Amino acid sequence: MKTLRLQLRFLIPLLLTLVAAALIALPLMDQLTLRWFARDVNTRDALVASTLSDAIADAENDGKSWRLQQLIEHAVQDERLLAIALCAPDDTMLRQTTAFPRRLDCAQARQLARLPDPRLPLDAGAVHVGVHALSTEGGQANSLVLLHDLSFIDRRSQDTRRYLIIFMVGLGLSIALITVVVAQLSWRGWVKGMQAIIRGEGLLRPLLPPPELQPFASEVRARLRDLEDEYRRGLDLVAQWNPERLRSLLQTQLRGDQVIVVSNREPYIHERGDDGRILVKRPASGLVTAVEPVMRTCSGTWIAHGSGSADREVVDSHDRVAVPPQAPDYTLRRIWLSAEEEQGYYLGFANEGLWPLCHVAHVRPVFRESDWETYRAVNERFADAVAQEARSDDPVVLVQDYHFALLPAMIRERLPRATILTFWHIPWPNPESFGICPWQREILQGMLGSTILGFHTRFHCKNFIETVDRYLEARIEHEHSTISYQHKETLIESYPISIAWPEAPLPGPSAEDCRRRVFVRLGLSPLTCLAVGVDRFDYTKGILERLHAVERLLEKRPEWIGRFVFVQVAAPTRSALDEYRDFQERIHRVSERINRRFGQGNYLPVRLLAEHHEHDAVNELFRAADICVVTSLHDGMNLVCKEFVAARDDERGVLILSRFAGAARELKDALIVNPYHVEETADALHRAATMPPAEQRERMASLRMNVRENNVFRWAGRMLADAGRLRLRDRIDARVQRHTGD
Repeated sequence: MKTLRLQLRFLIPLLLTLVAAALIALPLMDQLTLRWFARDVNTRDALVASTLSDAIADAENDGKSWRLQQLIEHAVQDERLLAIALCAPDDTMLRQTTAFPRRLDCAQARQLARLPDPRLPLDAGAVHVGVHALSTEGGQANSLVLLHDLSFIDRRSQDTRRYLIIFMVGLGLSIALITVVVAQLSWRGWVKGMQAIIRGEGLLRPLLPPPELQPFASEVRARLRDLEDEYRRGLDLVAQWNPERLRSLLQTQLRGDQVIVVSNREPYIHERGDDGRILVKRPASGLVTAVEPVMRTCSGTWIAHGSGSADREVVDSHDRVAVPPQAPDYTLRRIWLSAEEEQGYYLGFANEGLWPLCHVAHVRPVFRESDWETYRAVNERFADAVAQEARSDDPVVLVQDYHFALLPAMIRERLPRATILTFWHIPWPNPESFGICPWQREILQGMLGSTILGFHTRFHCKNFIETVDRYLEARIEHEHSTISYQHKETLIESYPISIAWPEAPLPGPSAEDCRRRVFVRLGLSPLTCLAVGVDRFDYTKGILERLHAVERLLEKRPEWIGRFVFVQVAAPTRSALDEYRDFQERIHRVSERINRRFGQGNYLPVRLLAEHHEHDAVNELFRAADICVVTSLHDGMNLVCKEFVAARDDERGVLILSRFAGAARELKDALIVNPYHVEETADALHRAATMPPAEQRERMASLRMNVRENNVFRWAGRMLADAGRLRLRDRIDARVQRHTGD
């Protein structure tokens, strides 16, 4: 009965639509039929007039009036020809048939014949009036008035209506019958298939969706997953994520469990200065920018490679030091690596192999057996350190980035009950690209030791799942984004990383004061348009591409020469690698060439600041700039753009952002460009430099709201909330098993 009601809901509107179409079509058909027959009557009039012309002329010449009358009376024997009249040139009626209307004279007939619709209404029905001049050898010719009966048109129209209505009704009934039959035959299969899709039974039970539903099944699962994400994110935004909320989450969902972070780069570096004093620096790293505020909230332990020249001098006997130096909130545990280990693990396998492999940035990855062995040994060292720092057998361990692809499985061996959250900060390539790595199976097995494996975007999650599907024998549940491997389940999820939103108002000088100080320090004119880029010296950041765009801007628009300055802050990194050293030298050469070409006196269009800048110095530059340029060729997120947005509490400035950065999926009010397209980026620079203040404020306000709501505490909160949910499930399972065993 329910199926029948659903079918009627479809069929009744269909039938009503067909009836409405018929009602609309009938007047159109009548008009079309009338035009056809009017054309036919005109043709018949001309033919009759031409046929009678010679006979009428002969009768007139012979003076036989009776013969003329007989001729026209005989002509009206045609069933459609109603009456005929013969008119003189002065509109005198010479002859007429008995049926010719008395109230119609020759003058009136000529007027009617000139109308677009020459019809005369009579009691018996409408008639068509036609006036045709008779051919003559000379002088003025008489005219023949022909009246055609149009009643046959009504009869033909009625027949047309009848046939059209019968056709539409038959068509509707045929469609209805076919629909009912098909629905009855396939309804049960569709219902069962949809129920299987929604319940996620397609991969878990023998009941599979029908073959015709397979493509639809994938689409429904993807949409359900997106809806779930939107729902979760909507719940997250009900309250602002901040350190207090994150701390509350740790105390409630994680019950104050210990949190351990593992990364290669340490959040604070102790260096020996030229004057002998020990200086504390924060490295230019998006990872440190994102994770350090979380650790200050968690008061946990951060394990990292100690790379500073004075790092050993400040640690205790267990290689620990409390940080931050001014107000310690957590513990930093340092791991010491020899020069050979750093070369093989960090510079070799991680940065000559995995980094270019994942970024697909036109540098060939290099894989050496010796680097792989060192990489595996260093991962073992860090796994031992995690086990040493753990105060219980089930800590929460956050493994950061591509330096530790093997670490999750190693920690799992030492601490089977630990909750391991691995976050991959760089992109994940497609399966074909990842297949270049000789040890792809070992890397995937190591990463699947994680409880949760996070990426910046859903696209990277999809790539990873497809890679596992290609190279490992694992059970993949696409609808739940989980991978089961060796009796251990891993959740694959996207967690877009962000920054800690600064307090309002921002500490330090105002944006106007920052601009004044930066312009004085760089010797710039007050009317200068200042664009900035802040990156590590890395070939994936698109520094060369943005320099080419600046050069093209000055070529296309010479009015900017002397008024546009681009400042590139580039912290040196991995200079021991040939690719990075050659890249740095090339950037210097291109900058010098642009300055030689467009420089004038003290004016230099490109200022290359190839040195490390502290956070306060970068923030001052952001607040002084008119434009921030982020042109990554391939980047997991790139937090520079979010730092620029956070610094602009004056709601001024324009962000130019590469569409190949993960942040482009969030910051849609930036000017999105393809950095490989020099012309497009140059035009974006001009548009940004000439953007009205009102549009700047509108765009920046939207960007700031987005970054403020989606801050780093929300990123960490989502991961830790998922970890708490999974930990609770595991504890319940363990209790059930113990109870069953008892």
